[in-house]
Amino acid sequence: MAVEEEGLRIFQSVKIKIGEAKNIPPYPGPNRMRDCYCTVNLDQEEVFRTKIIEKSLSPFYGEDFYCEIPRSFRHLSFYLFDRDVFRRDSSIGKVAVKKEDLQKYNSKDTWFQLQHVSADSEVQGKVHLEMRLSEVITDSGAICHKLATRVRECKGLPIVNGQCDPYATVTLLGPSRSDVKKTKVKRKTNNPQFEEVFYFEVTRPLSYTRRQFDVEEEDVDKLELRVDLWNASNLKFGDEFLGEVRIPLKVLGQFGLHEAWYFLQPRDNGSKSVKLDELGSLRLNIVYTEDHVFPSDYYSPLRDLLLHSASVEPVSASTANILGEVCREKQEAAIPLVRLFLHSGKIVPFLSAIANAEVNRTQDPNTIFRGNSLTSKCIDETMKLAGMHYLQVTLKPIIDEICAEHKPCEIDPVKLKESENLETNRENLRQYVDRIFSVITKSGVSCPTVMCDIFFSLRESAATRFQVDQDVRYTAVSSFIFLRFFAPAILSPNLFQLRPHHPDPYTSRTLTLISKTIQTLGSLAKSKSASFKESYMAAFYDYFNEQKYADSFLDLISSSGRWDHKSIDTPIMLKEGFMIKRAQGRNRFGRKNFKKRWFRLTNHEFTYHKNKGNSKGEAALCSIPIENILAVERLEEESFKMKNMFQVIQPERVLYIQANNCVEARDWIDILTKVSQCNRKRLSTYHPSAYLNGHWLCCKLSADTAPGCAPCTGGLPANIQLDVDADRETERIYSLFTTYMSKLVKMQEACGSKSVYDGPEQEEYSSFVIDDPQETYKTLKLIISSVHTLEQEHAQYKRDKFKKTKYGSQEHPIGDKGFQCYIPQQSESSTYSI
Repeated sequence: MAVEEEGLRIFQSVKIKIGEAKNIPPYPGPNRMRDCYCTVNLDQEEVFRTKIIEKSLSPFYGEDFYCEIPRSFRHLSFYLFDRDVFRRDSSIGKVAVKKEDLQKYNSKDTWFQLQHVSADSEVQGKVHLEMRLSEVITDSGAICHKLATRVRECKGLPIVNGQCDPYATVTLLGPSRSDVKKTKVKRKTNNPQFEEVFYFEVTRPLSYTRRQFDVEEEDVDKLELRVDLWNASNLKFGDEFLGEVRIPLKVLGQFGLHEAWYFLQPRDNGSKSVKLDELGSLRLNIVYTEDHVFPSDYYSPLRDLLLHSASVEPVSASTANILGEVCREKQEAAIPLVRLFLHSGKIVPFLSAIANAEVNRTQDPNTIFRGNSLTSKCIDETMKLAGMHYLQVTLKPIIDEICAEHKPCEIDPVKLKESENLETNRENLRQYVDRIFSVITKSGVSCPTVMCDIFFSLRESAATRFQVDQDVRYTAVSSFIFLRFFAPAILSPNLFQLRPHHPDPYTSRTLTLISKTIQTLGSLAKSKSASFKESYMAAFYDYFNEQKYADSFLDLISSSGRWDHKSIDTPIMLKEGFMIKRAQGRNRFGRKNFKKRWFRLTNHEFTYHKNKGNSKGEAALCSIPIENILAVERLEEESFKMKNMFQVIQPERVLYIQANNCVEARDWIDILTKVSQCNRKRLSTYHPSAYLNGHWLCCKLSADTAPGCAPCTGGLPANIQLDVDADRETERIYSLFTTYMSKLVKMQEACGSKSVYDGPEQEEYSSFVIDDPQETYKTLKLIISSVHTLEQEHAQYKRDKFKKTKYGSQEHPIGDKGFQCYIPQQSESSTYSI
């Protein structure tokens, strides 16, 4: 979800690898071991949780998490918890990284020291305050000064134990005074509107004759206003601290007036310092991306250059290929290129062109497509995007079964446990391999058309280049479908959305053995010989040598034009999980309360059940056919005073649902919208708020059938597998070209050197593939021109933003303690930063 800002869309995303923790303090008991898990939080909102690693003080997670961030945030936090089956899970420590510091750690494996977690430091949100200092003549004729403080509102307070009932205390602090006032409690909201004014008397020794209002500096330095936010708790432990703001009265300046938004800050209790490494440390790899995307017209020159790549002769002189040449990692270039070409429908011609060029450069058919080239990385990314649901329907059921059964499959005699039998383990593994290989080789008809077209092109290029070798047409295809698609998905099912978490070590070993065997079975479909480093694997593989190989499967998936349109009749599980739903009112006199239910979405229907997984086979409590979904939209928080709510609009009623967090809400809205996008009766308008007490809260119309008062967001592609924003991908490619501009310039120099010097290639230019220096130089010149134009647009945007930004506004609250002394006469602009 993008934030709109003056014609610019801002996208935030984060990709995290949670590696491991070490030196965790032992549990204070006889066992001493801990059962640890890690959470990822946007401020205080949990958006991801790892699996639990039992009985370890150095737990290894190896889990990846990616999400689009749908809201503003101040900290990306990681909490390490110790599971307690009898009491509430206890926090061991945390890592909190400020948003502005994320770039420091970008793409780097970093060990972070765990810090103590205390209620006084767990804060989020902001508060809007107004202060006015007035001169008042009392009945006795003395002059005093009265401070009026208005607590207006708060935004984004944390939800504590499922509820937020906030109130504020306002204290005027001085050397010999501490006057405290308190607002009313606002129930069930984390965005309270207070609008309460409090008065404090501030006496000043000023004479009657001094007509100009003044505040003496020495008195101001001694006074400050403190505003504390609290959650009114019904628990015996007392109210929970939500954050504080401290404002010296000197911010009032000569006009005696100050109004601003402030970020809430932690409370400093003067607690004892903590020794480094006392709580252990956590290894993380964080990649935070913020894309500032202009309207589509801005990207036309660069986008046209990219999409024209397949037509350029030679293809090595094309814009897309040059991007792959200058990027440090081919994967950097492959991800946005594939998404852009898939979105435009030009992925097959592009991949065919670069694959054919690579085949023609290959000398040995045994090494075809074995390197990490731009071609390999682009085809990998295409398969991962276009083939995600192909994997779901093919592998997910048996992967789930393997993870649930925990059958012993170790066949390495050295690693065999005393209680295990080698022959039994070998038979267990053989059965799993048999079933998976059979499922794969029978799945050819389900292979996505775009993948079949790519495989057809690979097969033809390889067969033409190596006409003597009859096997090369198969190895060219199997090197991708088995080695780079099915085998990695079996090895790491969590990375391909087949499992929510990385498997435990025992299951992971089983999947490794299966993946190795499947990889060999597929890659040797024609040669019928195997070569393993491990003797036990070679002995195990002998069983499969007499089997029928996958040649018919490879023939089928590399035959182009098998069909124009394919629909899958078998229900495919797209998403499932617990959420809270509001009763839909199907019974006229029933209570419309909220209940926790297990939701399941397939390509056929959207259902909810009383229990997780529907293991007992009971019917769904409610089933909504996909064709009956008319719209899926967010629901305004004020409808039920609940966050992260959305609505599934049907012909007769609306289903209101609350997701567990903002990321999950966005994911459910996205996939429900995509799967129902082709419905003929989709709405163009909807009601952003609920229908309560006989009227719509948004437009106040009384008829429950009244047409919507706001346009539906919609507009997403109908393809469930892929949702691409072409402008965002072009912006990312522009960012890559900007990052590697020095290499573009060096490549220009290499073109000039090749054109005028026909001798041996200079070493500094040897890393570039330049088949036609003149064509490559022309393309480079166009790329640099397009990039410079976009650079100027970004620079202008930064200048305009700098001029318009007001420090202390709702969009840019006063935050760091170093800036608490906010002086309104000074420049109120803040720096534009990514």
